[in-house]
Amino acid sequence: MDIRGSICALATPFSDDGSLDLASFARLLDYQIVGGTQSVVVAGSTGEAHMLEHDEFEQLLAFAVQHVAGRVPVIAGTGEAGTAKTVALTRRAAALGADAALVVTPYYVRPTQEGLRRHFTEVADYGGLPVILYNVPGRTGCDMLPETVSVLRDHPRIIGIKEARADGERIRAMAELVRADFVYLSGDDGTARQAMLSGAAGTISVVANLVPGVFRELCDAAVAGQAEAAERIDERLSPLVEALNGAPNPIAVKSGLPLLGLGTAVPRLPLVELANGAVRDEIHRALARLVPLAAAA
Repeated sequence: MDIRGSICALATPFSDDGSLDLASFARLLDYQIVGGTQSVVVAGSTGEAHMLEHDEFEQLLAFAVQHVAGRVPVIAGTGEAGTAKTVALTRRAAALGADAALVVTPYYVRPTQEGLRRHFTEVADYGGLPVILYNVPGRTGCDMLPETVSVLRDHPRIIGIKEARADGERIRAMAELVRADFVYLSGDDGTARQAMLSGAAGTISVVANLVPGVFRELCDAAVAGQAEAAERIDERLSPLVEALNGAPNPIAVKSGLPLLGLGTAVPRLPLVELANGAVRDEIHRALARLVPLAAAA
């Protein structure tokens, strides 16, 4: 299984009444595949995983697997705060046809490095899917150190890591852990170019929801070591990435979905729709410079 290049952390479209909008989700999946996205993540943090009911998680993932129909790998977000719950959700994702699991470090409970090692080993041993580790300390309050990753990568079912720490030191440390059987994926759009030029095999991206074609161009150039071309593409993309930083994810990226005919901007509580008009206008202007907007927007 080739998990690399441009990977989209999919938003989950909801109808105005808050229910799953599978028709818009189908359009989003097709938009990604036509745009060159090489894998998709369903029910990750951008997909508001923690606001989905169990039956909705199953419905969303089963729909994605059926609709994608093998065109690209489907990665399920299965990370929970507890190990047993994570194993159970990963096993359910395997039964529904997911190709791999993206497993975030346990949030809120603040495990030790030994706890993290044992947690991910359990998930890899018993979850039934290849595991991509996910480290995002800004959201979880837990930072999995490179030394722990270096041990976990020896597990035959742990195939990579999404590292969302954006500092140069961590990027360099992750790049040193790359092997033929273990990939490093950036989890930060703002430093994706730097990470991929340093050795990351790709990026699990938020901005790709809106501009999959442009993001694929960036990934292709950066992974190939084409620094000047990657810089030019990144300069085109940066205004949109910066605009999306004006509100918490996925509030900001969902504000762009209606402009592309890909659903409403509605998230689920405790998230609320983007209310800052200046940020919304900045997102819209930056997006309009990159792709055609839907006529009805």
